[in-house]
Order: sequence, then C-alpha cells, then structure tokens
Amino acid sequence: MDIKTTELGQILKEKLQQRSLSLRELSTYTGIDKATLSRIMNGKRKPTLNHLQRLSESLNISLDQLLTASGYPIKNEKAHGDTFIQAVEEIEKTLKDQEVYDGTFSQTKLEQKLNEYEVYSQTAEGKETITAKFEKKMKTLSGVGPFLEQLKNMYSLFINGRGTPRELMLMGGALLYFIMPVDLIPDYIFPIGYIDDAAAVQVILNQLTNRA
Repeated sequence: MDIKTTELGQILKEKLQQRSLSLRELSTYTGIDKATLSRIMNGKRKPTLNHLQRLSESLNISLDQLLTASGYPIKNEKAHGDTFIQAVEEIEKTLKDQEVYDGTFSQTKLEQKLNEYEVYSQTAEGKETITAKFEKKMKTLSGVGPFLEQLKNMYSLFINGRGTPRELMLMGGALLYFIMPVDLIPDYIFPIGYIDDAAAVQVILNQLTNRA
C-alpha cells in the first residue's frame, strides 16, 4: 500500500502550527513516542491505524482525512460509519496476511455483540456496571476528540434517563461495549486504540440518527 507521507506530514505540521504545539507536547497528548512522530511526519515510517486514531482524537482532525492522507483506501461516497469499518477491515486483512490475527472482526459480529450489551444495559447489573466503570475507563485514555465526546454525551444522557427506552438501550449497549474487556479486535494488536469501540459508537450513532 502506497503511503502519502508528505500529505500527512503537511496536515500534522499545519495543525501543530495552528495550535502552537511542539512535537514534544503532541507526544504527551497522543502517547506516541516523539521520535516515532517525527519519522511519521517526515515520511520515514508508515503510521498505524492506532497512530492515526490517537492523532485524530488529540488534534480533532477527521479520521477519514488522516486515513486518506496516509494512503488507506477510502471510498468517498460511503457514509462515515461504513468507511471506518472498511478501514478497519483493510488493516485486519493486512494482519491476516501476516498471520498475526485470526480475523474475528466484522460489522455483523460487532452488531451482534452490541445487541447483547443493549439487552444487558437494561438490567440492574448492567446499569451498575456502566455507572461504576465508565469514568474509570475514560481515565485510561489520553487526549480529546469526537469519539470521546460522543461517549461522554451518551453517558450523560444514559445516567440521567434522557431519551426514549429504545435510545437508552442503544446508548447503554455502546457504553458497555466500551467498558467491557472483551473486544473483537484484541488490545495487544492495537494498544489502547479502541478501534472497534469507536466503530461500535458509530454504529449506534447511525441508528440514533436514522431512527423512525
């Protein structure tokens, strides 16, 4: 896969200038080693999807924009949720080719797991899990961005009971998926990237937006 490193580096450099951030500060916000960031920006290292996810959240840049600039295949006519899952599946294919990953992630399996958590979120135990563990899980993440803000908004609506029964069930499912330790994409492959967590949130947002 050809990587448009010059384009990605230019985007990141412009964003750093706009925010008056140093490379050291960006390293602190993203949790990415300063030397690694420098190599990515100078076109000497291919960024991983985990790198791009962290940069997207920390600099508030569209993940699709970073994926495109990095050379990952994105079909512009697709909705964001579809392009996101397409990008994940592209990475999954690469990992399978390298015999690193057994290919347990798919949109169908993601939605099946979400359905399980949606039902569980309506039980007393499920609600208690969300209340007790959401903020603790958030503290394990660094940076800010649309994905984290969407989760925070869902959590606020859920704990305050603001929404229809269906909406609360959908949001509860996404929150539990984020909280629970079982992921379709193992953390050892994308350390603290929460790639499928973000995809899960997008699936729920699409359902909330398109509800009748």
